[in-house]
Amino acid sequence: MLKRVRNLFWLASRDYHNEWQMSGFFVLALAAVLGPMMILFGLKVGIIGSMLDNLIEDPRNQEIRPVGSGRYDAPWIDKLRSRPEVAFIIPRTRAIAATIQLKSTEASRILSVEMIPTARGDPLLPGRVIPGELQQLVLSETAAQKLNVQKGDRIGGSLARRFQGSSERVHLDLEVTDIAPPGSFSRDGAFVSLALVEAAEDFRDGRAVPELGWEGSLADDKDRTYPSFRLYTRSIYDVSPISKALEKLGIEVRTRAADIEIVRNMDRNLTAVFWVIAVIGLLGFSFSLGASLWANVDRKRKELSVLRLVGFRTGDIVWFPVIQSFYTAVLGWVTASLIYLGVSFIINKMFAKQLEQGDQVCSLLPEHFLIALGLTLLSAFLAAGMAGYRAARIEPSEGLREI
Repeated sequence: MLKRVRNLFWLASRDYHNEWQMSGFFVLALAAVLGPMMILFGLKVGIIGSMLDNLIEDPRNQEIRPVGSGRYDAPWIDKLRSRPEVAFIIPRTRAIAATIQLKSTEASRILSVEMIPTARGDPLLPGRVIPGELQQLVLSETAAQKLNVQKGDRIGGSLARRFQGSSERVHLDLEVTDIAPPGSFSRDGAFVSLALVEAAEDFRDGRAVPELGWEGSLADDKDRTYPSFRLYTRSIYDVSPISKALEKLGIEVRTRAADIEIVRNMDRNLTAVFWVIAVIGLLGFSFSLGASLWANVDRKRKELSVLRLVGFRTGDIVWFPVIQSFYTAVLGWVTASLIYLGVSFIINKMFAKQLEQGDQVCSLLPEHFLIALGLTLLSAFLAAGMAGYRAARIEPSEGLREI
């Protein structure tokens, strides 16, 4: 059995090699169909994939911002935090109360910045040292540049209020624990602990802040409510469900869901177009190769019938065109892959100046090459099935009549 299979592979291979002109045309025909499809899919993966990656990697696309002012207490915030789609949420105080004046010894100006409450897991501060104490902060890039400070520096902060008919100002000694990544906050800002933002609001409302030694006459607000919050979902695909859930509660929100949906629709539509073209192209090639192999079997009826006479079974003869179609599929795939690599290199080189570092206009992953090989083998075997059926109908007597 093993010897017969080995002989069959040797005979099919020798026949494929001896008719190298015809075999080469089959390989080139396959590469002419498969190569452009790989380039088309590479463009789809490169362009749309880069857009999706940018959407996924930019945490601002996962942000859900409430419009207007509401009343949200700590239990309500904790309940929303418990949802699996929510990656990060923290309450915000009134915007007018969340400002602080900063002064550095390295700069002559006093800078008024917005305080943004933060905590561990803040998507806008990946890899940064999050403020863990009341008098720590992370400066935005623009604020750090204007104050001419770096990570680890100490700066002065001050808050002012009108209290009991007189103006008051308190001062803080603050530590810059880190600098926020570029683009995380476009304005002058400082990421601080929620406790510091609450303390600033209490001070401006006339409440005492014992932790910082600030006096006040109003009682502490035990049932504090917040007018807003910072919320980020785990992925861009969770933005829509959370937005709809909040809107059902009567909370109007603003997101980038429309931009996300546009890119996702482009991805789905281009994928559908690619598969339509791929199916049509591969089916066309399968029928073309099948017809050619069928004709090849008819042309070699005498030789194949002689193989039946010398002991090869019907199943063995069927494998003859299958083996040759396998060679065509593999060689065609290799040729198409080389065509793709050459063309994609030229395309990426042409657009290199318009792209960010690491981005590519035309790109395929290793698994895409394997999928292309699998589809090519499938179409080749479908084609070989037609020729195999024809070969199986050849009788040994046909070889005797030719002798």
